[in-house]
Amino acid sequence: MAKSGFRGALNFMQDFLDHIPHRPPFLFVDRVIEEHPDRIHTQKEIHKDEGFFQGHYPGRPIMPGVLVMEAVFQSGAILMSKGAGGCDDGKIPVLTRITNVKFKRAVLPGDTLDIEVKMKEVVGPAFYLAGKVRVDSKIVLTVEFSGMIVEETL
Repeated sequence: MAKSGFRGALNFMQDFLDHIPHRPPFLFVDRVIEEHPDRIHTQKEIHKDEGFFQGHYPGRPIMPGVLVMEAVFQSGAILMSKGAGGCDDGKIPVLTRITNVKFKRAVLPGDTLDIEVKMKEVVGPAFYLAGKVRVDSKIVLTVEFSGMIVEETL
C-alpha cells in the first residue's frame, strides 16, 4: 500500500509512531512520504536550534553522522514493524548490525533529510536492509543494516 502527501500531520505522524518506540527528543523521522511492503521514504527537517548543534562543531554546526544513521534506522524500524504486522504485542524493532557505511557530505542546519530504506531480505526473524539519505538530491549517506523484532524488556 503506497501513501503519498499529507493526510494531516498529526494522523500521519501517529500512524508511524504506533510502530516504533522512539519519541522526541530522540525522534529523527518527521513524516512518511511513501511506503510499500519492501521500501519506505521518510523525511526529517534539521532545524538550526537542534540541541546537538550547540556542541558539535560550534561556529560551524554539522549534524553528527551517527544521528543521520539513526534517522535511517528509525525509518527501517517503521518498515520492519509494519512488515511484521506491527509491534502492539509488546515487541519492538532493534538494530543488530551495521555494515558498509559511507558518508558522502555533511548535513547542516536547514537541510531536509530524504531517507529511503529498502528491504533486501527477510531470513527468519532477521531483516536485512539498505538505506540512503539525500539532501537536495545529493547523497549524504549510504548504509546496510539488519534488525529484528524482539520482546520488549525493561
